[in-house]
Amino acid sequence: MFTELAYAMGPAPQGGQGSGLMSFLPLILIFVIFYFLLIRPQQKKAKEHKNMLDNLKKGDKVILSGGEYGVIEEVRPNTVSVKISENVKVKYGKAYIAVVRQTEED
Repeated sequence: MFTELAYAMGPAPQGGQGSGLMSFLPLILIFVIFYFLLIRPQQKKAKEHKNMLDNLKKGDKVILSGGEYGVIEEVRPNTVSVKISENVKVKYGKAYIAVVRQTEED
């Protein structure tokens, strides 16, 4: 009785080397899709933001990440002084500058 059961199970089917690659193909495809839809655009946007921060100069009109509008008064390696009103200057880290305005948007 037990011998018949053992014969019925038999050895597991052996796949070739191609079947190993085919089993990972969906994972590879998902990674490629994530790279082109998520990772690459995020890296591109970060590179553009860093380039914008490196090119800041006195007199640029900016919008800060908190929503404040201002004009850059002084640029230092890691900080900027922003004039947000008459006789009101505030020092911010460069990373908090969201956008350099091209036109007057008040």
